[in-house]
Amino acid sequence: MTVFSQIPEARSQLARLKELCAHLPPLPTSVIYPCDETSLRSAADGAREALIDPVLVGPSAMIEKLALTHEIDISGLRIVEAPNAAAAAARGIDLAREGETGAVMKGALHSDELMGAVVKRDRGLRTSKRISHVFMMRVPTYPKSLMITDGVVNIAPTLEDKAHIAQNAIDLARALGVEAPRVAVLSAVETVNPKIPSTVDAAALCKMADRGQIRGGIIDGPLAFDNAISAEAAQTKGIVSEVAGRPDILLVPDLAAGNMLVKELTFLGRAEVAGIVLGTAVPVMLTSRADSLDSRLSSCALASLVANHAALA
Repeated sequence: MTVFSQIPEARSQLARLKELCAHLPPLPTSVIYPCDETSLRSAADGAREALIDPVLVGPSAMIEKLALTHEIDISGLRIVEAPNAAAAAARGIDLAREGETGAVMKGALHSDELMGAVVKRDRGLRTSKRISHVFMMRVPTYPKSLMITDGVVNIAPTLEDKAHIAQNAIDLARALGVEAPRVAVLSAVETVNPKIPSTVDAAALCKMADRGQIRGGIIDGPLAFDNAISAEAAQTKGIVSEVAGRPDILLVPDLAAGNMLVKELTFLGRAEVAGIVLGTAVPVMLTSRADSLDSRLSSCALASLVANHAALA
């Protein structure tokens, strides 16, 4: 597979992801309750770009009326009847479990509603892996794509959770062709301080990687954000690291920190963003109402790459 970082950075994240998907067939995708203009248009545009093959799961009369009102072409797209959001989530996940679709995409329902159905033990999409979320960011002031995890699913992850979160992100980076992803484990400071538990977790994660408990990446931490991102800042503080100044992945201490970091980079740093849930039987796209169309299409491309890599593994 083409190495993601070798695709010219002057191009947008969406263009680079689409290039990686050019040889792949559209990914059959359960689009759960696409009952607003944004989610329905995203599904239709994903089909037009040949990134996904959407199966629209929800009340057919409402979906068809929306398409007519907003002039969205859904001709040729399959609609699976479900009377409400909860029923749509259950039915769409059933389609994924039965192998009819290879991904799930959130429509006009709350993330909690969809994830509640995803994590059900009897009819959900659980696997032996810990479920986590990764944002892929393209920040204009950083020379390569940057993954941030986990700012969506795991609220206050334990050390064991963080090990799984790190492994999921490393596996994603490797699926995109990054041979040895560099993981910066973030905290407020770059020294181990027992009064700051995230620094202790960071040190333990590094040793876990040394012992092969986390595989495929290069991990360092604790690192504060400045010396994680800036080689100059790291050098000023005397930090010698294979990760500082050039990470591929930022592992944040908790959901609040990750969520704020992503939104700061998006709304102040004008970053492009895509996102995906990992550790599930199929990739799950948890799009936000504030996401741009490009962001949604980037998430579709990311899901296609993950699903294809899993099929080949």
